[in-house]
Amino acid sequence: MPLHLSDLLARPDLRLSVTYDVPPQQLARTIEAATVSDLPAPGKWLQGGELLMTIGLLLPMEPAACRAYVRDAAEGGAACLALGLGQGLPYQEAPEPLVRAAEEAGLPLLTVPDEVPFIAVTKAVFDARADEQRALLQRAFATQRRLTAAATGDGLRPMLAEWAAATGVGAAVLDPLGRLLATSERAARPLPAQAHELLDRVAARGLRGSASSTAAGQQLEVQPLGARRLRGLLLLTGRPDDAARSVVPGLVSLLSLELERRHLRDEPERRRRSALLSELLADEDPSADRARDMLRSVGLTAGRVRGVVVAAEGAPAGRTAAGAAAAGTGSGATAGAGPATGTGTTAGTGSADSTAHTDGPGPMDGPGPADGAAQEMAADLALAVPGGLVRVVDGAPGAVIEAVVGEELDIREVLARFAPRCPAGIGPATAPEAVRVSLRQAAGLLAVSRAGNAPAEARQSQASRLLLDLGDGTTLHGYADSVLGPLDLADHGEELIATLAAWLETGGAWDATSRRLGVHRHTVRNRLDKAMDLTGRRLDDPDDRFDLWLATRIRCGGAPSGGSGGSTGFNGSGGAGGRPAPPPPGR
Repeated sequence: MPLHLSDLLARPDLRLSVTYDVPPQQLARTIEAATVSDLPAPGKWLQGGELLMTIGLLLPMEPAACRAYVRDAAEGGAACLALGLGQGLPYQEAPEPLVRAAEEAGLPLLTVPDEVPFIAVTKAVFDARADEQRALLQRAFATQRRLTAAATGDGLRPMLAEWAAATGVGAAVLDPLGRLLATSERAARPLPAQAHELLDRVAARGLRGSASSTAAGQQLEVQPLGARRLRGLLLLTGRPDDAARSVVPGLVSLLSLELERRHLRDEPERRRRSALLSELLADEDPSADRARDMLRSVGLTAGRVRGVVVAAEGAPAGRTAAGAAAAGTGSGATAGAGPATGTGTTAGTGSADSTAHTDGPGPMDGPGPADGAAQEMAADLALAVPGGLVRVVDGAPGAVIEAVVGEELDIREVLARFAPRCPAGIGPATAPEAVRVSLRQAAGLLAVSRAGNAPAEARQSQASRLLLDLGDGTTLHGYADSVLGPLDLADHGEELIATLAAWLETGGAWDATSRRLGVHRHTVRNRLDKAMDLTGRRLDDPDDRFDLWLATRIRCGGAPSGGSGGSTGFNGSGGAGGRPAPPPPGR
C-alpha cells in the first residue's frame, strides 16, 4: 500500500502535528520521499510527492513572502511542508503568516517536535516505501506463479483469465493479422478503433516494439508475442499497477511459448496443405471438379483464384515480420509442376520428411537454399492467405514462394506486410483448374517487380502498362517530346493534345470524344486536323497512330485519362504516384 500523509500522522513515535484543519483529501496524499531544505525557493530541486522539512532558517515573515515560498514549494510538487520546532531553532511554534499561506495554497503544514530529529522522519518514510516495494514484489511473484500454473493447462485462455483475475486488467491474444485467438472474457467484445490502429502498428514492426494509447478513458497496450518471429499480439485493456506491470514480461514470455507450441502442433496440417498445392500443380490438365474439390478441402471456396510468386531474395534472414504458421523442409513437388523449376518444399518446420516424387529432381538432402528466410516468409504467407496453400520452390537463381489465393483477397496488402521489399508477381484471376497458368504468368513478372520495386500484377489490357513500366522515364519523355513537341509550341497546344488523347482512347469515335470533352464533333475534327498538320502525322496510318497513342499515354502517366483502368503500380520515373510528370508548357 502507498504511504499516505495520514499514515505518518498516525505514528506515535514521530509525534507529528498539523497546524490547521487539513481536509481529508489532503491527508490522503501519497508521500514518495522525505527531504530537508532551508532554501528560500526549493521548488526547482523537488521531483514531486516529497515531505519537505525545514527549520525556517531563511523563512520570510512577511505574508506576501510566505505565500511566495509556499507557492514555490507547491508548484515544485511537494506533498506537504514540515517545520522543525525546538530550543535553539528559529521557531518554537509555527508562525501565523506561514500557516495562513499554507492553508490558502492547500498545502498541508506539519510541525516536528524538538525531540524528533528529521532523520527519524526520513527513515520512517523510506522504511514505509521499502515495505511497499516488498509487498509489490510479493504480489508480482504470486501473480507470476498463478500464470505459470495456468500455462501448464491447455491453450491461451487459462493464462489470460488468471491474469485478469489477479490484476483486473483485461487481455486478449490476436494473430498478426488482428484476428482474435483468445480473450480473458467469456464473451468477446468488439475492439475499439484505436486498438486496431495499435495492433497494425505493432504488427508492422514485428518483435521490435510495443505501443500504447487511450480510448474512451481506457488505456490500451499492445505487446508482440513470439520467440524469433512474430506469432501473435497481446492487447491489454486497463491500467496495470506497479505489481502487474512487473509481471507483463513474464506474461508475454508464457504466451509466446504457448503460441510456439501451437505452431509446432499445427505443423502436420501445414505440410499437408503444401503437399496438396504440389499435387494440384503436378496435374497438367486437372478437371474443374477435382481442382475445386481440392481447394474446398482446405477452406478455399472462391470461384476464381490467382497465383502469386514471391522471390525471397529481398527478405533478411530471421526477419521478425509476422507469421504463426511456420515453414519446413519436406519436398512436395515434381519437376515442372509449377512455373518455377526446382523442388517444392512444404510450409512447415521440422525434419526433412519428403513426399514421393514420380519424376524430376529428388528431395533435398537436408537443409538447402530453400530454407531460412524463404521458409519463414512462406510461413507468414500461409497464415495470411485463406486456405494456406503455400510452398517454397528451390531453383535458379534462388528460392521462390508460390501461393494460390482467392480473387477477392487483397494480396497487395498481404505482400506489403509479410513480404516487403521482395520481388513479387501476381497472376490473373482464373478458374481453379487453370491456376498453373496464373502462377506461370506471376513468375514471369518477377523481373518487372525487381525493376519497379513493387509487386507486378498481370491484368487484361495491361500490355501497354507493362511496356511503359519497362522504359526509363527520361527516355520515355524524350520520345513523347519528339512526337508531340510541335503541339507543345502551338497556340492552344494543350487542347490539341487532350483532344488527340481522348480520340485515341475512345478508339477513334468522334461522338464519344466530343461527349468526353464537352465540345461539338466538328471542333474535334478541326483540332485533330490541326494536330496532324503540325506533327506531319496521319491518323489513318497504323504506325503514326501507334506513335501518337504511345506518346499521349506517356504524357498522362500510362493510364487512360478518362477511365479507371488499373495499373500494375510500377514506373521507374518519379512523377506523382510513381507516374511520369507531364513536361512543363513550352517544352
